[in-house]
Amino acid sequence: MKIDFEKGGGLAPAIVQDADTLQVLMLGYMNAESVSKTNATGLVTFYSRSRKTLWTKGETSGNTLALVSMIVDCDRDTLLVKAKPTGPTCHEGTVSCFGSEGAEGVGFLSYLETLIEGRKTADPESSYTAQLLHGPLRRAAQKVGEEGVETALAAVAETDDKLVSEAADLIYHTLVLLAAKDLKLDAVVAELKRRH
Repeated sequence: MKIDFEKGGGLAPAIVQDADTLQVLMLGYMNAESVSKTNATGLVTFYSRSRKTLWTKGETSGNTLALVSMIVDCDRDTLLVKAKPTGPTCHEGTVSCFGSEGAEGVGFLSYLETLIEGRKTADPESSYTAQLLHGPLRRAAQKVGEEGVETALAAVAETDDKLVSEAADLIYHTLVLLAAKDLKLDAVVAELKRRH
């Protein structure tokens, strides 16, 4: 990866995106040394323009960014860094430096998948999701079948709002079934991409 640091006086802007939800988390600046350190350690490291030194995100807060990938744009002067955050990215305690809202659009599905995964250790008495995950696999599979039928029926005999509600139930229960089988939504996306 050849980066043109000269255009930015030795620095390149680095847009950091959550590798799972694709939410933009922050903008930082990197020089050749911080890129090298990021690649060597697997933790995203920037160059602080105010302190004139390298800083690894989370070195004091513990809210690190684990590197997944780093690519350069077509002009070779801006980086896109995909990372997995540990805790909030912004110093104000929010997920993103661009607001307190979580992932939007289809990125919310990855967030929901993480919540469902966390229910694997929850008390089944306190969570419907935990009940499905701790129960027999056939129950979670049955719910996907039921919701699929209800979605199809809503499409032909109900309002658009009812169809949206049933489709949400179907997607949620499909995510639960995938989690029960220790599968990730990424595997489904990869299969869809393969077919495309």
